[in-house]
Amino acid sequence: MSNIQQSGTSTLGSHTVKRLGYGAMQLAGPGVFGPPKDHDAALAVLREAIAQGVDHIDTSDFYGPHVTNRLIREALAPYPRDLVIVTKIGAQRGADGSWLPAFSAEALSKAVHDNLRNLGLEVLDVVNLRIMFDVHGPAEGSIEAPLTALADLQRQGLVRHIGLSNVTPAQVAEGRAITEIVCVQNQYNLAHRDDDALIDDLARDGIAYVPFFPLGGFNPLQSSALSAVAARLGASPMQVALAWLLQRSPNILLIPGTSSVGHLRENLAAAELRLSADLLDELDGVAKAA
Repeated sequence: MSNIQQSGTSTLGSHTVKRLGYGAMQLAGPGVFGPPKDHDAALAVLREAIAQGVDHIDTSDFYGPHVTNRLIREALAPYPRDLVIVTKIGAQRGADGSWLPAFSAEALSKAVHDNLRNLGLEVLDVVNLRIMFDVHGPAEGSIEAPLTALADLQRQGLVRHIGLSNVTPAQVAEGRAITEIVCVQNQYNLAHRDDDALIDDLARDGIAYVPFFPLGGFNPLQSSALSAVAARLGASPMQVALAWLLQRSPNILLIPGTSSVGHLRENLAAAELRLSADLLDELDGVAKAA
């Protein structure tokens, strides 16, 4: 059994959570659309995450849509007192599974209420506003209107804390001038390091950074440095990539996702992995080669 206490803890709004959590996105069907292939297996993964000590789950009602939130409620309600559920709004799914912007005040309000209903909650702990100017990555543009609408929902008592997702540093600065931002969720990993400076800036102010796609942006089989380090440590490339992120900065929170109990345990065991300075230098070569 893994000991995720070794990942340490970090602040997420008014909460202190273990730095290694779980992302529920992969519990939905192919393309994050439709129901899971194995309903009972999805429930088992969620329950095992809690049994392993996970106290931070990332989800969204547009995963499925409605699928992962309903699975979380079925598997875990009544929720453990220390469990922080982080959700995301700002997008919706087309009938063909496409990802579409949903930025209007009306759409954001509906999304918050959908998340509340499907999770069975009276208030959402943390809501990330997903910016959808470009579906494939951050793109510049003002986020004042949607963020102000979300802050209004916070003032109504429906949301405790607000985060941002798929954003540029300029948008983070704009957002922080409008309301308190407790976390930023962007793509970041060994090869995709555009947010290096942003992570350090957020760390100085005690704001969590939550990277998604920890192996995204490159094929681990083509990364000789990552494969070599993993082989020497007797670990998987995913475990090494997660361990590198944990050592990258103390404000990084991880939400690796899987639909397999075995893979979940493997991911969480990354908390026990320690990378020496020499290995960290070697892994830095992945970004230089990307």
